[in-house]
Amino acid sequence: MDRRNFLFSGAVFVSALTARAQDKSANLEVQVSYTGSGPVDESHKVYVVLWDNPNFVTEEAGAPPIDLKGVSSKSASVQFDDVQTNPVYVSMVYDPSGKWDAASPPPSGSSLGFYAKEPGKPAPVKLDAGKTTKIAATFDDSFKMK
Repeated sequence: MDRRNFLFSGAVFVSALTARAQDKSANLEVQVSYTGSGPVDESHKVYVVLWDNPNFVTEEAGAPPIDLKGVSSKSASVQFDDVQTNPVYVSMVYDPSGKWDAASPPPSGSSLGFYAKEPGKPAPVKLDAGKTTKIAATFDDSFKMK
């Protein structure tokens, strides 16, 4: 095999791997609504958080979240692109202090919520490779960070 054919074969192989990796990724659009009493603006954001397991509701959450995005209105849509994990779990946090850096646990008094089909149990969001899955989640001030 000459060098040209070898390089061409390598390029085809890499393209095939890239295409296959892209086939496994998906997008997730979350329409989040915070119906609590606090103001939502550039300082007091609502954060939508992606997790790879439902254990984020326990103190032994373990792994950090997959991704996190903030919004500055009580009702907004966020999109997570190129999600590699399937299924995912979604939680929401409202920052009443306006000082949370989103790199540490939420401050005491933060309102918490998660995407669920049954009360009190995070629901898995199954993603379709190569497509955008859309969900809606609403939360209020019923549950707060201790």
